[in-house]
Formats: sequence, structure tokens, C-alpha cells
Amino acid sequence: MVEMGEADRVTVHVKYGGVEQTFSGNVNDVWVSVNRFFGEVVPAFDLARRLSLTVDLAKLVEGFKGVIAIAPEGPEVLIPKEKLTDSETLQLCLIAAYIGYRLGKLSSETMQKKELRAKLGKSMKITTTRLGELVKDGFVGKTEEGAYRITTIGIKKFSDEFDSSFFRGVTCL
Repeated sequence: MVEMGEADRVTVHVKYGGVEQTFSGNVNDVWVSVNRFFGEVVPAFDLARRLSLTVDLAKLVEGFKGVIAIAPEGPEVLIPKEKLTDSETLQLCLIAAYIGYRLGKLSSETMQKKELRAKLGKSMKITTTRLGELVKDGFVGKTEEGAYRITTIGIKKFSDEFDSSFFRGVTCL
């Protein structure tokens, strides 16, 4: 948008993504500033966007189809626990909670330690130890209220390490 003010004064307002900038001055100075903006800010913004880690919910749902489910009672892991490590079971529960929340099926993406202990079927000491390891590794986050949630990097690492082909060989009972 170009607004003409005084005889030799120009104001240009540029909005790109979440970045806004207004340039005012004589035509030549504004032209140089706008070009600098497009030359410096826009490529940096595009590079930052390429490095940003985001989760494609549709791909996530497709990748974990038959592995996890969102039941009215909460997130469920469909693979027998004997086929998974404790950490895998906890991460799958939290991924299911994440998906359920994003799909509007659950009221929260977090789970309490006692819920996770019940899903794991192990003692509170083992549950606490495994959750502590996952938090330390950055795969799981702990909220101020003491609940747990999967992190974006946790989803990425788990999905990469345990590609859905891993689960295709596992039969659910």
C-alpha cells in the first residue's frame, strides 16, 4: 500500500507472514529500504520456516492407524505391551493424547502420571523413572501442574525411529 503525504514523501507498509514493516521518506530511500526488506527479511523468514519443526496431523494419524486409538475413556495403545518397551508404551499413550486433543476428541493433550502408570501396567517407581528419562531426553514435557505431554521433537524422533513399517509386523490381539 502506497500513501502519498507531503509532496516528496512516500509511506509503504509491507506485511509478509508475521512480519510487518513501514517505510517512510523520499521515494529513493523508501525504494532502497523496501528492496533491502525483501532481500534480507523474506529469505531469512523462508529459511526459518524450513527449519521449523511442525507436525502434520493427517500424516501422524495415518502413520499410527491400528497402533493407537482414541476411545471415549481416553488414549489407547492397541499393540500388546509385551511387544513394546516401557518408554515406547508411554510415548504412544502421549501421542494418542496429542492426536485426540488435536482432533477435538479429548479435552487435553496431557496425561497424569497415575493414568500413565495404569496404561503401562507397571509400578509407580518404574513409570516415574521412564517418564524422567523421556523428559531428560526432551521427548516428553512436564507441565507446571505435573501432567505429561509429548513434545514436537518427541513425536518426530519416535516417528522416525519407529516408522509405521515397524508396527505393520506386529499383530494386535
